[in-house]
This record gives sequence, structure tokens and C-alpha cells, in this order.
Amino acid sequence: MRLLIIGSLNGQIGAASQIAISRGAKVSQVDDIEMAMASLRAGKGADMAMIDVNLPIKNLISMLSGERINLPVIACGVNADATAAANAIRSGAKEFLPLPPDPELIAAVLEAVSQENNKLVFADPMMKDVVALAEQIAPSSASVLINGETGTGKEVMASYLHSHSNRSDKPFVCVNCAAIPENLLESELFGHEKGAFTGAIARRIGKFEEANGGTLLLDEISEMDIQLQAKLLRAIQEKTIDRVGGTKPVPVDIRIIATSNRDLAEAVAEKTFREDLLFRLNVVTLKIPPLRQRPVDIEVLSRHFAKKYSESNGLTERHIDESALARLKVNPWKGNVRELENTIHRAVLLCQADTITGDAILMPDGSATPANSAGVAAANASNTMTNDSSLVGRKVADVEKDLILNTLDHCFGNRTHAANILGISIRTLRNKLKLYSDDGIQVPSAGSEQRYPVRA
Repeated sequence: MRLLIIGSLNGQIGAASQIAISRGAKVSQVDDIEMAMASLRAGKGADMAMIDVNLPIKNLISMLSGERINLPVIACGVNADATAAANAIRSGAKEFLPLPPDPELIAAVLEAVSQENNKLVFADPMMKDVVALAEQIAPSSASVLINGETGTGKEVMASYLHSHSNRSDKPFVCVNCAAIPENLLESELFGHEKGAFTGAIARRIGKFEEANGGTLLLDEISEMDIQLQAKLLRAIQEKTIDRVGGTKPVPVDIRIIATSNRDLAEAVAEKTFREDLLFRLNVVTLKIPPLRQRPVDIEVLSRHFAKKYSESNGLTERHIDESALARLKVNPWKGNVRELENTIHRAVLLCQADTITGDAILMPDGSATPANSAGVAAANASNTMTNDSSLVGRKVADVEKDLILNTLDHCFGNRTHAANILGISIRTLRNKLKLYSDDGIQVPSAGSEQRYPVRA
């Protein structure tokens, strides 16, 4: 856990840092936002920042966003009133932490951040086999390819691998290759020198250097442009990188973990992925089975999420009865663990008492889920017949457009999730949306908010 503290508050944040250090966190402290940004640009990464509530938090959030630095920010204040705390949250802070510091409260915040991406909950025999293999290979420095459907928990597995490796005390750095535009991904990975391109206002250390000594996760690597794949292959082979605009190579020592929800062998056949890079990445492949093939985990995860969201919403723990479990176990879970988590969160909020019954297991639009597998099959058959009859006489391009826009609307504008559901690359989706937009068709905004929290 790496904690960046911004400001002093007459030593009160310093006292908080000592508590964090006693809980195993690695703490660095700077006086102001400019120094904080300089530290982050220099590759001194952080998992969380604590900032004096009197500093311009909105400016920090804007600068982090502008430079694509994903960092949760916690505002802190001494005797701060409710207005100051509320303004901090409106400015983009995740939480407000009152000072002087309470050791247990700080410990809880640190634990929440550190466990957010590495909590691996399982009991099904199929998943036990995967985890056993992960634990066997974790101490090595071999590259690992994690394959599985969207929402199965590939990033969680990557974090689990790192935490059980010999590099666990070093940085674990993630890059979502699908979420960063092609023209910026090279800089994100390898860094850049000041003035290397328009907008390069200062030297920026890339993720390779930030992860030096530790683990670099290349999430959804199948979406990386094939030309950049060649540079990635060279970096892995030679253990050196070249910053954009740089004049000399920089040595790095990292372990690579890559994830993909696509079959990379098929991508190689389609000439969208380099075969030599695939051979480099999949020294060991971990295949995470979809949730529908792990019935034991459906129950275990459901109870875990029910407890988690009962606590986070300040409710007494909601227990899941047999009628709810029956509905959960027949659901096909196309969104896997992510979809199950949202469903249980919804059920915790909607159930009428301390017990989650089958009536609280609802679809996002509030409709009931099928009560049995026959109901699932009947619903699918009914939808197929209805859709088949409505497609007759329509042009393929129009059907494709409606499918893409409806799926994007279902995902509240999230391009990555929509592309995964449609089975196309994020690049293809963006190209289609640009065509629709150029034709004057309204496209859901990329900034649309999720109704419920989504985690991998």
C-alpha cells in the first residue's frame, strides 16, 4: 500500500502517516499539489492520496484526470465543518477523514483501498484448480496470460498473483489498454520527455518504470495496436524501454501479467495480434471459468456481497434465503461476477426485511429474473422469436446500428463494456459510433455514470 500525503495541517496529517506506516503502508509526503504531481510524474506512484481539505482539491482532481493518473483522493481536515467536507466530496474526493486521526478509521480506509482489487472469494472446485496453479507459479518471474470472459475477475487474479509473488513488496501497476487512446498508450507505457509532443508539459515516467522491481498488468492487451505490440515485445525481450522523445534506453526489471477476454490465438489468425508477442506472454495461461460453470461460487460470492453491501450501506446484515439462491443459481450470468455483485447490491437495497428473498433478485430495469432454468430457456426462446419476426425486411446496417446503440445505452455509455458484450474491439466500436455521430445520430455520452458500482 503506497500512500501520498499532501499538506501538513500542523502535523496532524503527519500523525496520520505514522499510523499508516504502523499498518504497513509506505508513505511519502509533499507540501502542495504541484509537488504531488511532480512526484507522480517521476514514477513515484501511489495507491491513495490524503490531502488537506483547505488545498484546491478540484485542481488536483482535474490535473490527475488530464494526465490519466488514476488515484483515489481522501480529504482530511481538523475541526472541518460539514460544508467543507461536502465541498471536498463535490470536488472529487472519495471520502472525508476528520483529524486528529483515529487509528481504527485510518486502518479501515487503508484496508478498503488495499483489498479493493485483490479480494479473491471462491469455493468451487473449478476455481480451486485455477487458484492452485496461480499459487504454484506466483513466486516465479514468468509472464502470465489470464484469459476469461468479461467480469470473471481477471484483474483480481492478477493482483492475487502479485501478492503471492516474490515481488509483493514492490509496485503493482495496471494499464487498461482498451481505455487509453492509441496515440497516448505508448506514452502511458514508456513515458515521455518534456516537449516530446503537444501537451507534454513535463517529463512523465511511464508505467514500465513505475512498476520497476514489481509487476505490470496489461489489461485487455488484445486491444493494443499491432505497431505498439512490436515495441512492447522489444521492451519485454531486452528489458529496456525508450521514452517518447528520449535519447537513451532505460533498463527495467518487471514481471508482465496480461489479460484478455478474447482468444488471442484467433486474434493471431486474424493478424490483429503478434504471434511472437503471444508466445512471450503466455509462458503460463490461467483460464478463469465463467460464473455459470461455478455453481458453488455463485452462493459463496452472493453471501459475500450481501455482507459487504449491508455494511457499506449501514444496514444490518442481509441474509439470502433458499428462494433467492434458487433464482441466482439458474441465472446465466453473462456479466459473471461483476453482474452478480450488482444484482446482490440491488437486492440488499430493495429487500423489505433482513432476508433477501427471490422477489428481491431483479434485473437492472426492475423486472423479475426467471425462477428456474426452464424460465430462462423460455424467455430466451420468446425473445428470439420476437426478435426474428421484427428483423424481417430490415437492412443489416440498420439492425447493427440499433444493436450497438441499444447495447451502449444498456451499459450507460461505457464503451469498453459495450464492446465486450458485442464481441468487437473497442476500436471497431469507436469507429462505428463516429460514423453514427457524423450522420447526426445521438450517441450515448462516454461520461455516463453507472447506476451501481462495477468491479472486476
